[in-house]
Amino acid sequence: MLVRWLFVAYVAITIVDLLLRPGFLRPRAPIEEPADGPRPLPAVLGAPIGAVAAFLGVGGSVMTVPAMRRAGHTMRVASALANPLTLAIALPATAVSLCGAALPASASAHVHLVGLVDAGAAAALLAGALPVIGVLRRRPPRIPDRIHAWAYIGLLTVVVAAMLLSGVAW
Repeated sequence: MLVRWLFVAYVAITIVDLLLRPGFLRPRAPIEEPADGPRPLPAVLGAPIGAVAAFLGVGGSVMTVPAMRRAGHTMRVASALANPLTLAIALPATAVSLCGAALPASASAHVHLVGLVDAGAAAALLAGALPVIGVLRRRPPRIPDRIHAWAYIGLLTVVVAAMLLSGVAW
């Protein structure tokens, strides 16, 4: 239960940080793209980011997207580069969850659970998502960078609200 509250606190602090500190919503200085492009994130940050993300259960993007934005990347690039990190964290966590989770006592016979995952619901979500992914890969939406940044903060806010509202069930 402590880890859940740490997760909520981390995401809430991230939201406040994104709103108050320059570099995410507004550049620190006038936008002057260096000749060699935005600064890369130092490789040494990989292990600490992964460790904190794994411990708190946050996707790596909650830490890497703000860092990449402050390094000068657009939201499109920052979110695209964060996806592989999120996948790298999610796959082992999913495997551990599926292998080590006990079935709930109220599991119905008609629901086919693998660990705590409803396999039918997961297959339906995947079947519905694949065509959308195919279309969006060919014709990605052109979302202005500022709107993309605000939407990112909005989604983090929804996550915190959902966690707080479901906190009664913890």
